[in-house]
Amino acid sequence: MINPAPTTLKIIPTRVNFVLVPRFNMMTLTMLIEPMRIANYLAPQPLFEWDFISPDSGIISASNGLSVTCAALVHPGHPPPDMIFVCGSWGSEHYEDQRLFRWLRQQSRAGKQIVAIELGIYALAKAGLVADQKVTTHWSMMAGLAEAFPRLQVVEQLFTVDGTIMTCSGGTAGLDLMLHIVAKQQGEQLAAEVANQVMHHPRRPPESLQRYATGGKKDDVHPDVRAAMTLLEGRIEEPSPVPRVCRELGVSQRKLERLFRRDTGCTIVQYSKLLRLQYARVLLSSTRMSIREVSAACGFNSMSYFSLSFSETFGKKPSEYRQAWPDSETAPSWPGTVYSFIESERGKKPKPR
Repeated sequence: MINPAPTTLKIIPTRVNFVLVPRFNMMTLTMLIEPMRIANYLAPQPLFEWDFISPDSGIISASNGLSVTCAALVHPGHPPPDMIFVCGSWGSEHYEDQRLFRWLRQQSRAGKQIVAIELGIYALAKAGLVADQKVTTHWSMMAGLAEAFPRLQVVEQLFTVDGTIMTCSGGTAGLDLMLHIVAKQQGEQLAAEVANQVMHHPRRPPESLQRYATGGKKDDVHPDVRAAMTLLEGRIEEPSPVPRVCRELGVSQRKLERLFRRDTGCTIVQYSKLLRLQYARVLLSSTRMSIREVSAACGFNSMSYFSLSFSETFGKKPSEYRQAWPDSETAPSWPGTVYSFIESERGKKPKPR
């Protein structure tokens, strides 16, 4: 008697809902989708299914102008999700939709895995799903999140995992997060093969830093320069004079100034000022702090000097920067970087005859 061939056990795919908030980041969304698509491509049976939803069903535009057609949060005929990714970017810190918050609370009570992507963390915080726990978001917006929700432990790393809640900083961190999820669900072998397909090596653990060289020209920034950057970032409210920084690091001021200019293109004083102004812009656009409060929180003793410096750096008065990306503008801009500073300084130099 011939034994029948063994039947393949039917795999129930993990169902993923992507909740898209207007002006979400398309690059991050792609980084989240592609590992699932490739896992389906490599596996004998599909492992993931996904769709796109929004409180306002229809076409939702990303920050780059591309758009995605979304179903409603509750769409009859579709099975319930196993995982929910809330994708938010520009302006999501001001996004208020009680329909979404109620739905997220319902999904949380049902034990669903909920993942906040970039500024999608604001939706989870406003829905009351995170408190007194470690979370992350894009490094440029960490200051505003920490100010708005002081109980949260806002950390600069690629992603965090805390029970049924995950948070992700966005960008290529989405790829590392999805490889982590694939490994947990299907094993390290499949995660490694997906990583090979997209040529992503090495796979980064969740606690990896978002930035390797803050404001540096390259990754191999001198350790003394990196240490000085870290020190300056930790003292936004009370910036340290350069001699004190040098004493604490045990390096001569002449050496540190030379290394700093070599690795960043600007001086320590200039870098510190740009750092504090960037911090101020985030507070202005994402909190209700007064301009005077923001000025003090960023280490400016003079309100008039703060306003002048801010206007020269960003081309707008502090009062005009309550929206990081005004509705009247077709695309966002982020002036005030080290690069833009160097370029502006270069433009001031007289051209050789």
